[in-house]
Amino acid sequence: MSNFLNTIANGDSLEILKKIPSKSFDLVFADPPYNMQIGEKLRRPDDSKVNGVDDKWDQFKSFDHYDKFCKAWLIECKRILKDDGSIWVIGSYHNIFRLGYHLQNLDYWLLNDIIWRKNNPMPNFRGTRFTNAHETLIWASKNKKSKYKFNYQSLKCFNDDLQMRSDWMLPICNGKERLKKNGQKVHSTQKPEALLYRIILATTNKGDAIFDPFIGTGTSAVVAKKLGRNYFGIEKDKKYYLAAKKRIEETKPLKDEFLDTVQNNKSKPRIPFGSLIEMGILEPGMTLFDNKKKYNAKIMADGSIRYKDNEGSIHKVAAKIIGAESCNGWTYWHYNMEGSMKPIDNLRQKLFIKNSA
Repeated sequence: MSNFLNTIANGDSLEILKKIPSKSFDLVFADPPYNMQIGEKLRRPDDSKVNGVDDKWDQFKSFDHYDKFCKAWLIECKRILKDDGSIWVIGSYHNIFRLGYHLQNLDYWLLNDIIWRKNNPMPNFRGTRFTNAHETLIWASKNKKSKYKFNYQSLKCFNDDLQMRSDWMLPICNGKERLKKNGQKVHSTQKPEALLYRIILATTNKGDAIFDPFIGTGTSAVVAKKLGRNYFGIEKDKKYYLAAKKRIEETKPLKDEFLDTVQNNKSKPRIPFGSLIEMGILEPGMTLFDNKKKYNAKIMADGSIRYKDNEGSIHKVAAKIIGAESCNGWTYWHYNMEGSMKPIDNLRQKLFIKNSA
């Protein structure tokens, strides 16, 4: 497996894929040829040529030929995915529906479709259709039972404490990030690092292994390296391969101490209030207060608390006091520590750290 980590290979994707051991990778990101079926050169109103996607690698003899190609690499990608791994595929209206069809037929489990809305798309020069302002990504787990990674809390922090939606407004790759040689784009469909940053942050953890079967100029590997993930990619075109290799070598990883993600609450070990009593951190008879010390309750030996005639869990009693259906008792109740009021959740967090050390 070490031969397939933190390097890229130049060659046929399917041939090299077959050499990779099964269940080797945590995530696959695939940006395959779109089979765009462009029949003639695109031109602007001033008759200048549009530098679009007319490369030979994007051309297939027929839909049947393209379908067989896609099914073959998707089968191999599923084989090399770990049981709890997931896959991202990206495409346009030319191919994304065919990819989704194959994913479902191969028993991948579809989790989301993401709309990458480009805030600077190429205009529609002919004026015969809507401007193509987005691409679609499909995120799927290896199967229905896979316990795939999703860093919900990290994404929420990333998005100013709002849930991350399935429509992403991101620019296309341009400026200094766009690789050019003699003033011309090295690759016609280079993806922006921002797109891969969000994908990798969302669905992998530090030290995970990411595979890209069509790595192009290396964007997935560059972002993986920055974020402390392992990577392996394949590129058939020698020109793209060399550009990617140089780009990856010049990429510096972030310091390890800054790579941890916020742990999802569901993945944290559950620590009941009674554990604080069992361990002697809190004792029966101690008093808990709300943050304004307007209400107080006594801790009972069985882990319940009592406020006047109300007795029950820290959550139930707090909800009764504020007249709500529910309340988070961990943040509502406080204890007195050397004259200072501290939420009892601080004690739980200390236990989280102690248990994970």
